[in-house]
Amino acid sequence: MFYAIALISIITFIIFGIDKRKAVKHQRRIPENTLLILAFFGGTIGALLGMLVFRHKISKRSFLLKFSGIVVIQVMLVYLYKKILIG
Repeated sequence: MFYAIALISIITFIIFGIDKRKAVKHQRRIPENTLLILAFFGGTIGALLGMLVFRHKISKRSFLLKFSGIVVIQVMLVYLYKKILIG
């Protein structure tokens, strides 16, 4: 499980970098939904690092709200998973 999350985080980080480069060059961008889906399915750490390192999507409130919602959902899922599994 750890390796899968690490892999998708690395991929997400790279995709955030690619999208930032495309934004600077005024090229066709990667859709926000793709970035958010990657974050939702385990790439949260990579997305957060990509946002900070590349200074990408940090001033767009709608994206930050959606990303924050994903983090809240993930925290709740981990909590419920532990609660059910451990008791």
